[in-house]
Amino acid sequence: MIPEDLRYTKEHEWVKVDGNKAVMGITDHAQSQLGDITFVELPQPGNEVKASDSISTVESVKAASDIYAPVSGKIVEVNSALEDAPEAINSAPYTDGWICKVELSHPSEVDNLMSAAEYKELTQE
Repeated sequence: MIPEDLRYTKEHEWVKVDGNKAVMGITDHAQSQLGDITFVELPQPGNEVKASDSISTVESVKAASDIYAPVSGKIVEVNSALEDAPEAINSAPYTDGWICKVELSHPSEVDNLMSAAEYKELTQE
């Protein structure tokens, strides 16, 4: 399950760009590796982030894992529903399990991310 309309990082984050904003989260592959997610530390709205900055932490029954920003920008919204239902990342990583929305400061950074085909190849190695 790798949606074609998203871009991906080697660290298993996804991003969906809509105009000058981007929604981001972790991939289905990442959530399956982590196991049952029990807690999500959300980033702070208003924070400026650079691509590859650690912006969040996801904790599961197996481990805690940093989440990295796929692109640079200002965090404009977080998925506060994850505070009460972090398992949404397990059940719907590309829809209900999104982590935050960012106003892009360098939209061209998206071009550096992997396509669905490239990400599929990475996860099959």
